Amino acid sequence: MDLHPAFPATSHALGELPLCHARLQADARFAWVVLIPRVAEAREIEDLSPPDRAALMDEIMLACAAVRAVGDALARPVEKLNIGQLGNVTPQLHVHVVGRRADDPAWPGPVWGHSPAEAFRPSALEAALAAARKALNPRAG
Repeated sequence: MDLHPAFPATSHALGELPLCHARLQADARFAWVVLIPRVAEAREIEDLSPPDRAALMDEIMLACAAVRAVGDALARPVEKLNIGQLGNVTPQLHVHVVGRRADDPAWPGPVWGHSPAEAFRPSALEAALAAARKALNPRAG
């Protein structure tokens, strides 16, 4: 299944879960993972089979752990998790898991459309990717 072009342009690949392709959003201000189910033509969660919906929930929980791990790796522990499935701009089904803090630039409003993303410093990106990958694959480590 092909990814919508917006994903590679705005995020970094984390790897494959049983249902979803996982990506780290390319915005250093937030610990943020995007899950994209590998189901052709899916635009809404209702387009998934019941077993795939259950698998998506399990993978969202893994993404929550990954987001918390990214926050810790960047010395900005997550205070609140936001989970959203919007798709107004990018129609391919995807779920955002965003770590929020009371001192983040968009708090308490939504992160979407708030302001331009800030690029990761190379060392911070490496740390964030490593932390997220480890949390997404707990049996490997």
